[in-house]
Amino acid sequence: MADSRRGLTLGKYAPLHRGHQLVIETALAEMDEIVVVVYDAPEATDIPLRVRADWIRELYPCVEVLEAWDGPAEVGYAPATMRAHERYLLGRLGQRRITHFYSSERYGEHVSRALGAVDRRVDVARVAVPVSATAVRANPFAHRAFLHPRVYRDLVVRVALLGAPATGKTTLAERLAAEYATEWMPEYGREYWERHQVGRRLTPAQLLEIAREHIRREDELLPGANRYLFVDTNALTTATFARYYHGSVAPELEGLAAACASRYDVTLVCDGDIPYDDTWDRSGEVNRAVFQRQVVDDLRRVRVPFVLLRGDVETRVAAVRRLLARFRKFANPLSLAAGAEG
Repeated sequence: MADSRRGLTLGKYAPLHRGHQLVIETALAEMDEIVVVVYDAPEATDIPLRVRADWIRELYPCVEVLEAWDGPAEVGYAPATMRAHERYLLGRLGQRRITHFYSSERYGEHVSRALGAVDRRVDVARVAVPVSATAVRANPFAHRAFLHPRVYRDLVVRVALLGAPATGKTTLAERLAAEYATEWMPEYGREYWERHQVGRRLTPAQLLEIAREHIRREDELLPGANRYLFVDTNALTTATFARYYHGSVAPELEGLAAACASRYDVTLVCDGDIPYDDTWDRSGEVNRAVFQRQVVDDLRRVRVPFVLLRGDVETRVAAVRRLLARFRKFANPLSLAAGAEG
């Protein structure tokens, strides 16, 4: 249409918060089309550009998202800096004619002028949404009310604790949650097994049901998680149980197990070096050792990096504390291990 109104807004969205969303949603209410430019921002965040762009794509499917991989890194209001941003935007937009430029910053003036667009400012005083990306980066948990759940879940570090039965996973997960004042996900398979086991066994279909429900409950805990969510077992362990007892794994369960490689940020394996508690519901110390070897073998098979934890609870907590002090979600773990930036 000749009189079509096309709005533009831009940012790093590191991370996307309710203030950014207010700008986008205001533009959506007023415009026929919306373009959002997302800048690469390695100096501000480890969150990949594609992750930040996909937040907007998923929350606002009708918005056209442009990824600015080669945008100017320098910011500010020096004339040369402003001109560099203006030239880049004009080139990146191509033939798209922008009628309105949306922002809540003073750069709205020079960008809108360069585009020949209306300068549309939204909540400049941060009254409607009193938050900034800098504040969110400093403490996402304290500012989680300003984050969409889809965004917040990507900021939480998911820590999976694996190992054979009776290796101390539950005790450690609960202890770590207390240490970090956060949530932990109990092993749903234990709860299910106690209700449904027959001859101390579950069917392949029941094991798949366990994996699905465990994931659902885990996701429910994310909004209340403070930096970390500690998870007692995951679908990889459930698949190991299926292989151990039935000799095969259902295709859907195999898929859920494979997804653990990207679903969890840190994988910890509790070693079997603690005394074995031989209760009625366990299969014996020899079986614990065999299952433990299978757990480790499965992790190596699907190439999931892991840390083996030995010693008593406090020794293990201290090891995790040292690990998490160095860990940065989305950073290159090999570079972190080598002491370099990544």
